[in-house]
Amino acid sequence: MKPLVRIFSVLLVFAFLMAACTPATQPADSGKKQYTICFAFQDLETEFWMAGHKAITETLKARGYKVVEVNSQEDANKQLEQVKNCIAQKVDGIIVIPVDGSIALKLIAEANKAGIPIGIFNRPPQSDEGNALTVVANNEKIAEATVEYMAQEAKKLGRKVKPLIMVGDLGDPNAVGRKQGFYNVINKYPDLFETPVEVATKWNADVARDGLQAAMTANPDIDFIFTSSDFLYPTIQGVLEPLGKWKKIGEEGHVIMGGLDGDKTACSLMQPGNAYVDATGVQDLYFEAQTLLDAIVKAIEAGEKQPDAWLDDPGFALTQGNMATKEMDMWGCKLFHGK
Repeated sequence: MKPLVRIFSVLLVFAFLMAACTPATQPADSGKKQYTICFAFQDLETEFWMAGHKAITETLKARGYKVVEVNSQEDANKQLEQVKNCIAQKVDGIIVIPVDGSIALKLIAEANKAGIPIGIFNRPPQSDEGNALTVVANNEKIAEATVEYMAQEAKKLGRKVKPLIMVGDLGDPNAVGRKQGFYNVINKYPDLFETPVEVATKWNADVARDGLQAAMTANPDIDFIFTSSDFLYPTIQGVLEPLGKWKKIGEEGHVIMGGLDGDKTACSLMQPGNAYVDATGVQDLYFEAQTLLDAIVKAIEAGEKQPDAWLDDPGFALTQGNMATKEMDMWGCKLFHGK
């Protein structure tokens, strides 16, 4: 597995039939082999993970594969037992949205021991132990592209700006990559930015709200905010609005704003004539699902029991400058427009 140098808001709940698992393979109507894939996911509590679930299940369904779906409800020990059960059923491959980077290592070890190809979706393991196919957005580069656009907007003010970053749970490699991408741009323009203010969120809206309120009280001149996840936009609005700082783009006092994930809320806040958000980084969930499944099937067909590769989702930044051409490439905008 390649070293982790880079490293995650809901859609409609889609009900899919739980297909009974069958050993090995069976002939499909198309003449191709029909594989049984175990899909173990952490939960469906956020828009992002529900969209990820939809991307994977729709991709599997389109291929005509049998699927064993298991929901650990954010319980790492339960997820481990579920994957062990899938292995006992002799599935052909395993796709996992792990509860965290630590349990991912245990799941990989179990799959390697059983000789079943395993793919990790969007939440990488904590280290490079074991062999797995890991697909994840390039969080650092996506964040960097987003904050770069924000920086160019800040330059138009003709003065220094006071930036703030809402930091995710740093036990999650995704949060680490997003923070690094933010600082890559901040450090690039020392004459533009004052010392950044950091607000720890732990991926929790209540923690984020309390931290942001304290930061805004201590630093009322903050005028540049990057949130490590789009799901926190309502929290940001709830803090800024009473302070008179929730302003549309073009209005006096607008706080330059951006985030990362590409959810429906972010899309709604970027709409022409009613835009509060300048840019947001986008993870291409359908690209990730397709890429991971292709790699797993290729390994199965080649008899490769422990495939090991890093599958990069380059993502992109949706900005006010490219909305006209890139809007419908963002999964959250497809939801917003009902596509």
